[in-house]
Amino acid sequence: MTRALVVFAHPCEESLSAAILRTVTDRLRTRGWEVDLCDLYAEGFDPVLTAAERRGYHDTATNTAPVQPYVDRLRAADALIFVFPVWNFGFPAILKGYFDRVFLPGVSFRLENGLVAPNLTHIRTLAAVTSYGATPFRAFMAGNPPRKMFTRVLRFVIRPDRLRYLALYDMNRATHAQRTAFLARVGAEMDRL
Repeated sequence: MTRALVVFAHPCEESLSAAILRTVTDRLRTRGWEVDLCDLYAEGFDPVLTAAERRGYHDTATNTAPVQPYVDRLRAADALIFVFPVWNFGFPAILKGYFDRVFLPGVSFRLENGLVAPNLTHIRTLAAVTSYGATPFRAFMAGNPPRKMFTRVLRFVIRPDRLRYLALYDMNRATHAQRTAFLARVGAEMDRL
């Protein structure tokens, strides 16, 4: 059975992101996948990296202690799927804090002779499902940092067999039909993972 860690970062249950989350988790469960839903807001995840955590960042013997349950869930996953909105051309702060506090040396990467080496290679599938208020052109002009994080940084430390980055751009002006079509696309992509 494939175990998917689904990391969700939106505070409102009536949001499009919550509808996306339901589509993702329902489709995966229907396919028989085990879903570990990590709802960062509902779980009260603290995104703030403390001074002590930063000082101990490179000590792989102790650096995971403050976030050990999250590290354990990441290490147990065969697939990693993120559902989040893009705000101000970046991640919600809670998701950025998740990356800062959980994707640690010895967890997501190792240092070998001063060079970064991938360390999450047991994860075979990586996906991100998101929405932007911006048009594709505006996101491109801003450098599209969230997309680059997935298609470059996370792709490097994970080395997945399958990578999907699904985005609904210009969602503030998207019609009901466009949102519905995007949800259908998300469901179809989950069926193909």
